[in-house]
Amino acid sequence: MDIALIADDTKKELMTQFCIAYCGILSKHHICATSTTGKYVSEATGLEIEKLLAGEHGGEQQVASRIAYNEIDVLLYFRSTTPNNEGWNETEYNLLRLCDVHNVPVATNIATAEVLICALDRGDLDWREIVNPRSDYNRRRRGVIV
Repeated sequence: MDIALIADDTKKELMTQFCIAYCGILSKHHICATSTTGKYVSEATGLEIEKLLAGEHGGEQQVASRIAYNEIDVLLYFRSTTPNNEGWNETEYNLLRLCDVHNVPVATNIATAEVLICALDRGDLDWREIVNPRSDYNRRRRGVIV
């Protein structure tokens, strides 16, 4: 499966700890992440992570684009819980809306992330193969050379 990781600055350490705990499961999948999150997770876990742009430089939009093209199967998006003065973040809203439109399971906190990762490990999310048959993960499962 193709998993995207995004963590706000206040949640990067939590995302890193989460990925350390579930490194065995995550290592079986393709992971992409915004630049700094990917750097932290990769250095802490040794996982191979495709690093996109930093979130504030368009990384979140890159993830959104991949969701729109059904290239992401699961999104782990650890958001800041601190209210900001700007009101609702439009990029965040669009990212979550795209997950709803394209039926991409998304976790915005560690509790739902654990549920999704455990479900992924059990095979509960294999239905994504129907939605995303071109992903490298799904092509490998069918024996297609990538």
